Amino acid sequence: MANDNSQLLNQLKIDRGAPPSRAPNPSRRKWMIIGAIGVIAGLVALAFLFLHDRPQEVETVTVESTAASGSSSGAVLDASGYIVARRIATVSSKVTGRVSKVLIEEGQEVSAGQVMATLDPIDADAQRDLAAAQVAAVNSQAGAIQAQLKEAQANVARLSSLARQQLVARAQLDQAIAQRDALAAQLKTVQRNTDVAGSQLRIARQGVDNTVVRAPFSGVVIAKAAQPGEIVSPLSAGGGFTRTGIGTIVDMDSLEVEVDVGENYIGRVQVGMPTETVLNAYPDWKIPGKVIAVIPTADRGKATIKVRVALDQRDARVVPDMGARVSFLETAKAEGVKAAPSVLVPSKAIVTRNGKSMVFIVVDNKSQQVEVKTGRSIGDDTEVTSGLSGGEVVITNPTNTMAPGKAVKMKSTTSEPEEK
Repeated sequence: MANDNSQLLNQLKIDRGAPPSRAPNPSRRKWMIIGAIGVIAGLVALAFLFLHDRPQEVETVTVESTAASGSSSGAVLDASGYIVARRIATVSSKVTGRVSKVLIEEGQEVSAGQVMATLDPIDADAQRDLAAAQVAAVNSQAGAIQAQLKEAQANVARLSSLARQQLVARAQLDQAIAQRDALAAQLKTVQRNTDVAGSQLRIARQGVDNTVVRAPFSGVVIAKAAQPGEIVSPLSAGGGFTRTGIGTIVDMDSLEVEVDVGENYIGRVQVGMPTETVLNAYPDWKIPGKVIAVIPTADRGKATIKVRVALDQRDARVVPDMGARVSFLETAKAEGVKAAPSVLVPSKAIVTRNGKSMVFIVVDNKSQQVEVKTGRSIGDDTEVTSGLSGGEVVITNPTNTMAPGKAVKMKSTTSEPEEK
């Protein structure tokens, strides 16, 4: 054990007689530095080649031409909606009563003023008869008073002549005059009562007329709500078991389309611009029309604005609540002149290079630069009048360093956004 420790101590001693280390060769150091620089340069070159050949990820959109085939205008926006009626009414009676007859059926055409139903008129008839009897009684009373007044007037005239001759006392004449005036006052009261009774009779007759339910306008019955024997009322009563309507009619001439257009695209819609409506039930039938109004309020939940569209054609196939798709068309600049084909491109996809407007499209997974001529701005898009024909895949996020021939990887390829 002691020997082992001695050996370890001897190994820790510094050998003063060892030869000095040899200084490094300058030529060898030079070649080592040159080699290191070469390795670094090679790594940089490999990295550059790797990054240069790596495809750049881009966002794209497939653009479409706005020119409609065989048309003088092109669609700038599509939106979905429903057929609605501007004139629709659930017809009810003005009074509460029991239904006696219902004279309508679903699908039946009715004209303005046509009788749709009648209520039991027993109570109304009784009120009318009572009012008529009151009018007759007041008229009889007025006749009796008129006869008495006529006699009193004759008596006053006779006594006045005798009083001038001093054949009767003055008091007797005064009494006759007072009686005449009293009868005249009674006649005026009875005449007022006659007017009141006449008004009551007119009201009673209106009550009888209120038991007849008539169509307020011409249209088509789309719902029959009541049956004979049921109680109907203009106000809901009886715990919800009382009917509030006889039926619902729609004026088919007032049908139009209501569509919801996204806030981002409402700038493309203008009042009066032409439209084409395609019903979901008849996809091959295009109904011309125009924009009636853009409702000046937005739906916060859906971020949409309601647009009213008129239909220029009336047809029995068009009924309320049908699904429809509306294409908003761009009017040709000159009547009878076909609009030149154009393409809507996102405005952010257009870049300026050497004072010219350019877009980058994807061809065989490589970027290709195309010079374009731009037109008006429509919302977030810009109209391209030349350079693109539709169907091209346009890069929507070109960078300042993007060049033609650059390998690209499309993040997403979608069609021109449309309102659903």
